[in-house]
Amino acid sequence: MQINKNQAAINNADPIQNSPNTNLDKKRDGISKPEWLRVKLPIGKEYAELREIVATHKLHTICESGNCPNMGECWGAGTATFMILGNICTRSCGFCNVATGKPKSLDLLEPERVAESVRLMKVKHCVITSVDRDDLKDGGSVIWAETIMAIRRLNPATKFETLIPDFQGKWENLQRIIDVRPDIVSHNTETVRRLTKQVRIQAKYDRSLEVLKRLKEAGLKTKSGIMLGLGETEQEIYETMDDLRKVGCDVLTLGQYLQPSSKHLPVKEFIRPEVFEKYKQVGLEKGFRFVESGPLVRSSYRAEKHIF
Repeated sequence: MQINKNQAAINNADPIQNSPNTNLDKKRDGISKPEWLRVKLPIGKEYAELREIVATHKLHTICESGNCPNMGECWGAGTATFMILGNICTRSCGFCNVATGKPKSLDLLEPERVAESVRLMKVKHCVITSVDRDDLKDGGSVIWAETIMAIRRLNPATKFETLIPDFQGKWENLQRIIDVRPDIVSHNTETVRRLTKQVRIQAKYDRSLEVLKRLKEAGLKTKSGIMLGLGETEQEIYETMDDLRKVGCDVLTLGQYLQPSSKHLPVKEFIRPEVFEKYKQVGLEKGFRFVESGPLVRSSYRAEKHIF
């Protein structure tokens, strides 16, 4: 799964264990999140107008269903994120709040419906993501390609990013994404090599690197993201940065992991904002073109700024 697919909303995440490196406010009913994770309510004319359009036409965005902390800022900048291929995933990643099970049958009209949503919302920069569909021979790649083409047909001025799964390393499925050439393609490694089996049970660290490598070799702009606070070390973060740069990854996002429920992996540490800033500077020095690094950063944060 990807980091922005209904991952625990900042406001709704369960209280998480204290860490010796974390400055937490204490309450009578337990320990609250650090002050830097408190989210301001979305405001602004653009946000209000989009909220009305979404409500009137009953549109669906991950921004709302995932209660993204950056929704107001992103919508104000004309960016919105949509999830395709249903809301049931065939994988059971330890960090993700999307339901796991047997997905429903494909909605063949979904590409046109998403494209119409983009048109109605007047989205300038569209981010498309999906659940993993390992139950399908094509991994959902046909619907992926049709969605991209539909958005282009109805919204020729809209730029967009695709946050794709690994398609189980079936490269003919990845090729369908390459063939329709999104403006930028994102695939998240999610965590460091050592923690991959624990965090992304059915995924493989090197397979994710291979996905990014093949995308870059095809001439596409690439992006990846990792969550911090799962027990990774500083050196492991730098090693992951190096691995991503070796396969030509252009853009990196770093954000704080939050536990969606007691059934998910616990947070081992809250990373302070100044540490995120340090990682940003290190990432830029290592050659990433853009690095978004902060406690509230999610994969699609400031996505409109990553087109180059």
